[in-house]
Amino acid sequence: MQKTVWITGANSGIGEALAYAFARKGYNLVLSARRKEVLEEVAQKCDSAAQSIEIVPLDLTNIDSFSGIVADVKSKVSRVDILINNGGISQRSAIIETPLEVDRKIFEVNYFGTIAFTKAVLPWMVETGGGNITAISSISGKFGFHLRASYSATKHALFGFYETLGLEHIKDNIFTTIVCPGRIQTNISKNALDQSGKPTNEMDAGLQSGMPVDECARKIVRGIEKNKRELWVGRKELLLVYIHKYLPRLFWKIAPNIDPK
Repeated sequence: MQKTVWITGANSGIGEALAYAFARKGYNLVLSARRKEVLEEVAQKCDSAAQSIEIVPLDLTNIDSFSGIVADVKSKVSRVDILINNGGISQRSAIIETPLEVDRKIFEVNYFGTIAFTKAVLPWMVETGGGNITAISSISGKFGFHLRASYSATKHALFGFYETLGLEHIKDNIFTTIVCPGRIQTNISKNALDQSGKPTNEMDAGLQSGMPVDECARKIVRGIEKNKRELWVGRKELLLVYIHKYLPRLFWKIAPNIDPK
């Protein structure tokens, strides 16, 4: 029986690349994001090996809609084997310049929206015998970094939530995978919020020279299929994770001088 993967934030970037990667492997897809027309474009580009593709518009800030959305999907597919919580927004603004309402907006999407959606899908996965629940965090979820205070905080918080979920539901055959991408060639910096709460519309130079998004997606798919608990994806920037963990004095020496863009 073909497996089904449900991807949030499937309209662009890593989520879109994951849709193509899973489609090539023959998975059935449930694709979610706010804009239906963009999801339809992604679906048209997916490999025909995917026997079915469901388009399910979803706004992570509209938590009250989640139960109805899940019920609708349940009427169309028998089970969800993999849930990938990829939807979210980034940030490019200094703490001292950022009003609290912008911090709250980032948390509403990246943390509260994400965990609320997981809670809406979780009972269904338990009923149908388990599966994999993946959260797309970031290497900024392993340490703080310039201009990303609340973004980094949300990604740290995902670790606490999804590791706990994995521990509580081992008995239900549910595995959690936390993915930490580094610099990946996506438009995440263009869509990142500035201190006014609006997209910056600027591409980070570091992202332009980062890992191609299709390569990132292939690595993530392999990690999920192996039920990896934690997965780091990127290039030389991943060294900072090791330096922060094992050589903290060196981290505090070099990190203040790294160009945040």
